[in-house]
Amino acid sequence: MTDLTPLDILRDTFGYQSFRPHQAEIVDAALAGRDVLAVMPTSAGKSICYQVPALALATRTGELTIVVSPLISLMADQVGALRQTGVAASFLNSTLGARERADVLYGIASGALTLVYVAPERLDDPAFVETVSSRGVALLAVDEAHCISQWGNDFRPSYQRIIEFLEALPKRPPVMALTATATRAVRKDILDALGLGDPLVVIASFDRPNLSFAVSRPRNGAEKDRTLVAFVRERAEKSGIVYCSSRRAVEEVCELLRDEGLLATRYHAGLPAAERDRNQDDFLYDRSRVMVATNAFGMGIDKSNVSYVVHYNLPLSLENYYQEAGRAGRDGTKADCLLIYSPGDVHTAEFLLSRSEPREDLTAEQRELLAERDAERLRQMVFYATTTECLRAHILRYFGEEAPAYCGNCGNCLTDFEEVDATTDALKVVSCVARIAQRGRAVGASLIVDVLRGSRNEKVLRRGFDTLSTYGIMGDVPAARVRAILDELVYLGVLARTGGDYPTISLTAESGAFLRREGRWEGPMVLKVAKGTPRAPKVPAAPAKTRAATDVSELDAAGQELYARLASLRGELAREQGVPSYFIFSNATLVDMCAKRPKTLDELLGVSGVGTKKAELYGNLFLAALNG
Repeated sequence: MTDLTPLDILRDTFGYQSFRPHQAEIVDAALAGRDVLAVMPTSAGKSICYQVPALALATRTGELTIVVSPLISLMADQVGALRQTGVAASFLNSTLGARERADVLYGIASGALTLVYVAPERLDDPAFVETVSSRGVALLAVDEAHCISQWGNDFRPSYQRIIEFLEALPKRPPVMALTATATRAVRKDILDALGLGDPLVVIASFDRPNLSFAVSRPRNGAEKDRTLVAFVRERAEKSGIVYCSSRRAVEEVCELLRDEGLLATRYHAGLPAAERDRNQDDFLYDRSRVMVATNAFGMGIDKSNVSYVVHYNLPLSLENYYQEAGRAGRDGTKADCLLIYSPGDVHTAEFLLSRSEPREDLTAEQRELLAERDAERLRQMVFYATTTECLRAHILRYFGEEAPAYCGNCGNCLTDFEEVDATTDALKVVSCVARIAQRGRAVGASLIVDVLRGSRNEKVLRRGFDTLSTYGIMGDVPAARVRAILDELVYLGVLARTGGDYPTISLTAESGAFLRREGRWEGPMVLKVAKGTPRAPKVPAAPAKTRAATDVSELDAAGQELYARLASLRGELAREQGVPSYFIFSNATLVDMCAKRPKTLDELLGVSGVGTKKAELYGNLFLAALNG
C-alpha cells in the first residue's frame, strides 16, 4: 500500500473514481504539510479531504490523524461508515465509559488506529495529550471550524483551546479547518485562533444543483397544516426532516403527521436523552420516515438518504436555513427543500432572538452589534421568504456568489408570474399606516390588513379604526394580495417592520416621497403575482453519453424495479448488522448500479461508492440481485 496515490486510496477505499471540486488540492496541501482553511457547503465532501490524507500519512509515517468535532452523534456515524470501508477509526467523547476510553487510548498507542474523532473538551485530558504525543500526530482536522469564532452562529468556547493543544505537542502537525458557512470576519477568526500559517484557503461554490427550493405562503394555520401533510404524504416512502422553531410546535406537528398515518417521530431538548437517542435511531434506521425536530437535530448525523427538508417555521437566518436545508440530498440525488412561511413566524423569530442568552464574553457595545447583526439576518430571511425572484440566486448572492437570474429548478422559477401595477393599492396601504400613525398608534401587519379590508373584528372597532378614511378601501382585494403588497413595501424600504415581542409596521424616511410620487418613486410600483400552478422543472440535461443517472426517477421502468430489489437487499443486510442502510450503500450508489448493470466484481468496482472492502463484503450478493 506504500505506493498508493491519494486517487488510488479514493478509488480503493471509498469507491469514487475521481475527486470532487477542490478535494484534490486540499488533500495535496495536507500531504505537503501545509495548513488549510476550507469553506465548503454540506455534501461537498469535506470528510474525504482529511480521510484520504489520514490513510496516506498513516502508511507513510505511522502517525495519527485527529479530527476535532463538536457533534457527538456525527462521530459515531462517521466512524461506523469508515469501518464499513475497512478504515481503523474510533472516537473519544463523553458517551464512553472509562474502559472504552482506555481501549481507544490503547488503540492509539499501539498504532492500531489510523483516525480518531475527539470532542474539543478531550484535548484537555493529560492522558490523551501524552498518548498522541508519543504516537505522533500527522494531521489535525478541525470540523465545524466556525465554532471557534465569537461572530459565528454556533460559537463554542472550548474550540478556542485547540491552539493550546497544538502548543502542547512535541511537533506541530499541519492543521485543516473545515466549515460549511463562514463570513469574511469568521474566516479571519479561524485563521487567527488556530494560528494557521500561509494556509491554502478554499471557498467552494455554495450551489447545490440537486436541491430544489420552494416557499409556500398559506393564508392561515389550517392551510399551513394541509400544505405540510400533502407534501409529506407525496413522499411517504422517503426520509425527510421537518424543522420547527419550538418544542411545542414539534409536538403538535409530530402528532398531526401521526394522526394522518405517517411514520413520524420527534426530537427536541425537552425530551429525555434516552428517548431522543431512540427517536434518532428510529430515523437513522428508517423505522420512522419523518423526523420532526428543532434545529438541535441534524448537526450530528450524516444520513445520506434524506430526500426532503421542510421548515414549518421561519429560520432565524439564511445561514441557518441553508445549513439545515442542506441536510437533504447529501448523496447527490434529487431532494426538495420547502419553507412554509406565514408572517406570524417573524414575531416568533424575533421573540426567540430576544430570549437568547446574553454573551457575557462580549462588551456591551459588542452585544449591541451582535443584536443588530441578528436582526439584519432575520430581515434577509424574510426577504427570501417573500421574494418572487429565483430562490437559488437569492441564496447564492447572499453568500457573495454570482448566480444567473433563472435556475429552472426552484418554486419561483417554475411558477408563472404576471406583473401587475400595484401603485394605487400600495398608496392605500401606506396611507393607512400614516392615518394610524397620526392617531399616535402603531399596529401590526394583520391589523392593517383588517382595517383596509373593512373587518368588523373587535380590535378594529375597539380602537376606532373603523372611522379612518382608509377603512374598507380595499374590501374587494384578497387578504393575501394586501399582505403581499405590504411585504413588498417593507422590502423596498417604504415601510418598516419594528422588532420586539409585538412587531409593528411604521413609516420610514421614504414614505413621504412615495406618497408624493417623487424621485425614484415616480414610476409605477410593479408587483409580481403568481398565476396558475408551478410548471415541471426544466433543467437542461447534459448529453446522454456523458450524463450518469443520479436519481431513481431518471431510471426506466425496469431500472426502477431493479432499484427497489437492491434497496430491499440493502435493508436486509442493514438489519442483520444493526447499522443504518446508507452505511451499506447510498441511494446514489444503488442508482448507479442500476444504470451500469455490472456483471462482475471488477465491473462493480466501477460503480460510484463501491470500494474494495465493500465489494468484498457485499459484491456477490448485489451482483446476484442485479443479474438474477
